[in-house]
Amino acid sequence: MSRHTLTTATTAVLALAVLALVPSTTGVTTSAAAAKAASTSATRGLPEPRPLIADTPIVPADTMSPPTTYHCRVTYGIPCYSPLQLRRAYGINKLRSQGLTGHGAVIAIVDSFGSPTIRHDLHVFDHAYGLADPPKFRIVRPVGPIPAFNPDSADMRGWAGETTLDVEYAHAMAPQATIILAETPVSETEGVHGFPQIMDAERWLIHHTNVGVISQSFGATEPTFPSATSIQNLRYAFQAARNNRVTVLGGSGDLGSTDYRADMRHHFDHRVNSWPSSDPLVTSVGGTEVHLDAKGARTSADTVWNDPWGASGGGLSHVFSRPAFQQSVKSVVGTHRGTPDISLNAAVMSRVTTYSTFPGQPAVWGFAAGTSEATPLFAGIVALAIEKAHRRLGDINAALYSLQGASSDGIVDVTGGDNGFDGVPGWPVVAGYDLGTGWGTVNAATFVPALVAAVKALS
Repeated sequence: MSRHTLTTATTAVLALAVLALVPSTTGVTTSAAAAKAASTSATRGLPEPRPLIADTPIVPADTMSPPTTYHCRVTYGIPCYSPLQLRRAYGINKLRSQGLTGHGAVIAIVDSFGSPTIRHDLHVFDHAYGLADPPKFRIVRPVGPIPAFNPDSADMRGWAGETTLDVEYAHAMAPQATIILAETPVSETEGVHGFPQIMDAERWLIHHTNVGVISQSFGATEPTFPSATSIQNLRYAFQAARNNRVTVLGGSGDLGSTDYRADMRHHFDHRVNSWPSSDPLVTSVGGTEVHLDAKGARTSADTVWNDPWGASGGGLSHVFSRPAFQQSVKSVVGTHRGTPDISLNAAVMSRVTTYSTFPGQPAVWGFAAGTSEATPLFAGIVALAIEKAHRRLGDINAALYSLQGASSDGIVDVTGGDNGFDGVPGWPVVAGYDLGTGWGTVNAATFVPALVAAVKALS
């Protein structure tokens, strides 16, 4: 599959980098076999659904307490953050004080294969952080039975890690929202492969559930599709979403201004974009790096995600022309659809903790990052807006752009740096809209009511 948990690029390179971070003093050792497996994965360029560092144990299996930011800094030299820190950082706690928890909203998450232990893992994750279990958590398989989980399959383990990240962090932002996990039986890779099943599953969700927002932590590079027509033929689920007032989100990618070629081993040597993030019917979610203290307060302003392991995907689509909602930023996007639209935390340098016990690994508190994290985070924020509006919001792109990046509407500009990666020049991150972080990030306490008002004004 292409890009996940680093959403669009949780690559094997990350796995190797993470292995190097695990010291024997933690009680977790990196065996020669594990190192060889990681090296083989990197060589073969296996699909990315692997949550970055999420496969690497960082706390002994018999320890139920999650690692702290301090523990991560001292032990690994890189911080890690909990859902409680992110809730404060994004203003979720202020919305909770107003009674907004996602009650009545339905978040759908779509992943190939899913995870056989996700119910249990979410419960442990919630208990550790004092979060309530979701009022309802459904697992559906609308396009056919899922192959038996194979713990020896890196692909299935990767998707299980992706599923873990998606479910745990969408739920953390909107703990009283209903979660529906739609599992599909074919792995999404580059090009068309796996997308017919995903689009069929999403169309089923739209017509057979009360879903309000769909979170997609996957994507394929536009040039890996046989033609633009092959992408156009897959858009039926998004068209159904538009007609039924369902919001659709997509991670912008994890390789900055480049992305994978069809062989899923090499990157393009020029700027490219990925679908479905590039679709005008999808809200594209890019990546930032947050800088927080132990309580979740910012120690400095957010920056664009660009570290040794990945960068915020973004750029110009070569399939879709500039949509009407981007008329105000035509000086940046020209005649093309530009991505991302908005960004949230995704950097490896500000990774988050996850809990998983699926076969093929010990029960672990692990790390995860990527726009596979940013997308479910924003799905939770959209769920809070759905509760605030007392109805589904539908396609939010026009409303989002109508805010024009105003800080009074909860848009927090991100400036400085770029999203260049692997030698491919990046797009500069500047004041206002840009192709590295979109409009920037959000303060949900102000953004949620502003988004709801904007949607209603355009209705």
